[in-house]
Amino acid sequence: MASEHWKLEPDEHDFPAASTYLSLICEPALAQNLVALLQGTTSLIYQAKDLLRASGLALLDKNNAHVAKDLDQVRRGHKLSPILLIRGNFTENRSLVVADGYHRICASYWINEDTPIPCRVVDAPN
Repeated sequence: MASEHWKLEPDEHDFPAASTYLSLICEPALAQNLVALLQGTTSLIYQAKDLLRASGLALLDKNNAHVAKDLDQVRRGHKLSPILLIRGNFTENRSLVVADGYHRICASYWINEDTPIPCRVVDAPN
């Protein structure tokens, strides 16, 4: 179940964005395979605070241009796209890679760190 400011299905442009990011930290063929897996899976629910902790990413300030844009979208009643995640021992021993949606996680944290966030999660190959 999504909270009132989250969609259950990602926007189509999220997948190419995830592929572009992932191709910077792994082989392009692996990036494409991971994105294909993300496209074929369903959403799971996690909280913003847990996503930030597991990914090791810092909370961006609510005045960050992208975070502010997402916060404005929520204020105007628009729903945010789910987060795309790669879980497991990926590059540099990172246990969770946010392939797309870092700013949306931060925006949701500023709204309420405990808000359930729909996420598509796939496991990285060993």
